Amino acid sequence: MPVSVLLVDDHALFRRGVRTILETAEDLLVVGEASNGKQAVELYAELRPDLVLMDIRMPVMGGLEAVRKLRAMDPQVRILILTVSEEDDDLFEAIRAGANGYLLKNVDPDELISSIQKVAAGEAVIPGLLAARIVAELHKEATPEDVLEPLTSRELEVLGYLSTGASNREIAKQLFISEHTVRNHIQNILGKLHLTNRVQAAAYAIRQGIRPPDTPPSDE
Repeated sequence: MPVSVLLVDDHALFRRGVRTILETAEDLLVVGEASNGKQAVELYAELRPDLVLMDIRMPVMGGLEAVRKLRAMDPQVRILILTVSEEDDDLFEAIRAGANGYLLKNVDPDELISSIQKVAAGEAVIPGLLAARIVAELHKEATPEDVLEPLTSRELEVLGYLSTGASNREIAKQLFISEHTVRNHIQNILGKLHLTNRVQAAAYAIRQGIRPPDTPPSDE
């Protein structure tokens, strides 16, 4: 089944251009368009697309508020920010609100398609320079102290690989487990650390010095 996408941008001409790009990929399908965050929330409730491609600066309701509302509506929603804004405040707030990725509008079309596919598959997408700024910012923030449960040894191993930016497939290969098992471990990690997404988990791992094991065990 193709990945269904909801386009959210206040410029109709830009939406048309993005739709044209996405339609070149056989596994992507644009199922709706919205010109502001309010429309995006309403259309998401109606269409339930696999992914929302969201701008930040829009009238009526901006993208950041829409991300928070969508995340409250559906904790499993996949949201990829596509914006011209390189402002740290927008970048950090988008990740805190629950966005799964952040791209600038000067992105190469092939990279845009690849990023949508990755986010739809459960991965996080942050360009290198932006990711470095997120990690630097999160280094300044307090470490979560109210962890409900300690992480298991396997969860620590998965967290270590998250710190390197490894995909679910790469982690599964290194630990000799299934991608489904990796996804379950990541969900457990996020719940125990009170984090929203794997970008935050990666930053937490880096801050705590949690790295991949030298010789990963083969048991699950």
